[in-house]
Amino acid sequence: MPIDELRILDALVTRTSLDLVTKITPEDLTKPTPCSAWTLHGLLAHMATQHHGFAAAAEGESHLDHWRLLPLGDDPIGTYRASVNRVLNAFVPHDLAERRFALPEFSTEVTFSAEQALGFHFVDYLVHSWDVAKTLGLPIKFQREVLDAGLRFAKAIPDGENRNAPGAAFAPAVDAAGQSDLDTIMALLGRSPSWPVPAVAA
Repeated sequence: MPIDELRILDALVTRTSLDLVTKITPEDLTKPTPCSAWTLHGLLAHMATQHHGFAAAAEGESHLDHWRLLPLGDDPIGTYRASVNRVLNAFVPHDLAERRFALPEFSTEVTFSAEQALGFHFVDYLVHSWDVAKTLGLPIKFQREVLDAGLRFAKAIPDGENRNAPGAAFAPAVDAAGQSDLDTIMALLGRSPSWPVPAVAA
């Protein structure tokens, strides 16, 4: 996919994540999320940290310190907004397509093209936007172009035993037959479109 198209799509999902995050209240931060290891506070800290990590990589930095979990401080929404602004600005330079990204959380052996890096970031924030929306019980809708790209990426990501490994980016795919394109993307990436599963009455 051309880098300029990827930049636009990535900015759309990243800004969607920010729109949702601005609706978080302090009481929401302790809620469970579709990322079972994290409350909303933990997920938000992860999201902000990843923005800074990708921004550092775009700027030529390779040290793992740029990927260490970022404290949200007294203003979690402001901290997240700052991380969004940083990563979107880092993806702007006209020579971005010529840069190699060091992404130590993905591999310490190789670097990645800008197209690969933006693809990773795009998929991550498409999924995490959905995570936040589900946690808050809010509707979420993406542009057709975002969904089409999301389906292509989700179908291209291998669904094998590596998804059961500790720290795997995505859980094994689940069934989403007959549901929306967004639900299909999430199911391919290991999220249950019906999360949270309704409690069964005794």
